[in-house]
Amino acid sequence: MLKNKKIKGLRWWVVGLIALATIINYIDRQSLSVLWPQIAEDLYPGHTPDETKGIYALISIVFVFSYAFGQAIFGKIFDWVGTRMGFVLSIGVWSVATALHAFAQGVLSFGIFRSILGIAEAGNWPGATKGNAEWFPTKERALAQGIFNSGAAIGGIISIPLIATLTIYFDWKAIFIIIGLAGLLWLVPWWILVKSEPSKHPWITEEEREYILTGQRNEDFDGDGEPDQEYNPNTKELLGHKQSWGVILSSAAIDPIWWLFVFWIPIYLNEVYGMDVVSIGLYGWVPYVGAMFGAWFGGLFAQNRLKAGWDVNKTRKTIITIGCLIMLPALLAMSNPGGPTSAVLIMAVILFGFQTTIGNVQTLPSDLFSGKTVGTLSGFSGMAAKLTAAGLTYLVPWLTSGGNYSPAFIIGAVLAILTLASVWVLIPRIKPVKKSI
Repeated sequence: MLKNKKIKGLRWWVVGLIALATIINYIDRQSLSVLWPQIAEDLYPGHTPDETKGIYALISIVFVFSYAFGQAIFGKIFDWVGTRMGFVLSIGVWSVATALHAFAQGVLSFGIFRSILGIAEAGNWPGATKGNAEWFPTKERALAQGIFNSGAAIGGIISIPLIATLTIYFDWKAIFIIIGLAGLLWLVPWWILVKSEPSKHPWITEEEREYILTGQRNEDFDGDGEPDQEYNPNTKELLGHKQSWGVILSSAAIDPIWWLFVFWIPIYLNEVYGMDVVSIGLYGWVPYVGAMFGAWFGGLFAQNRLKAGWDVNKTRKTIITIGCLIMLPALLAMSNPGGPTSAVLIMAVILFGFQTTIGNVQTLPSDLFSGKTVGTLSGFSGMAAKLTAAGLTYLVPWLTSGGNYSPAFIIGAVLAILTLASVWVLIPRIKPVKKSI
């Protein structure tokens, strides 16, 4: 029995479970895009590719708007009920919603089930950010963020060939039920292992508890020799700081780049290169390998630089800049990528740069604030990100009419530049925000 047992490195078990939840999250959300050629053939026979692309975009926009709404809700929910119960609510509801997709008959029913899925899945990111702030000292947060962000990439790597393989044995309705029920199994180890936060957890060693809490309370960000104090503003005060808007606007700029690929990789491969679901399974996972390595690189590089003596400001801004500069030329190169192999390899470079950047953007709320403010700011920035992602998703069928995706990728390049500007201009120095006197 584990009653009196201490678990070494408990924080890594916790972030591992959060990463696994993120993998499940992406398997569930990617299922619609991978299965869409089959669904469109079944539910919309006789429609042109542009018509079915418009239907898919409409359903996807419902998901993203719901996701945006859910980010704001779950940021507060995680602050109210805590990380443990917040994840139970989030993954429990989204797994059931995924299974319900099997009963969809058209835009309305798909829209309802995608809406429930979007609201519930949104809890994963403010929950992961809050869990990161609770379980890791500042110097390890970018690495922890990179670990669970890599779950999104691994989910993409796994989901596309997995779902394509399942289509050989099951129809699309059965696949939704299978992957939905599988998500519920995650709840068992989470409920058993994550009993409370580090300060009260019965299984954490005293050494690890002290290491975590000391690294949170006594961090000297500004190098003045004095520990920086915690500041937990209310919502009005929070939004009165330009640093908060730097987080919100950088998230709003960068996030649509990710969703451009999450939603449209399978559709792009189907429309531009004429691939069926099985062929998409052979190619569509490649970009997410780049994303996985980018998540690891961004986290490990940040940890390395902080241990080498760089401050948080120099570390975050350097890595965010590197990631954006990797994305920029690769996005422009997608205007004429050549064959499908070179196209998915260029996409891999883009998603490498994205994940290098996003892990450090997502740590900004916990770099600037502490306590309950972290979940709230993460929720606001996540909501803004999903609203801009919905806007780009709405435009994609029009931008890509006739199979020309170049305008969409050019917009992505502009967004990478705006991400850099938001961080550098609105957050002059990344350090704990202090109350204005």
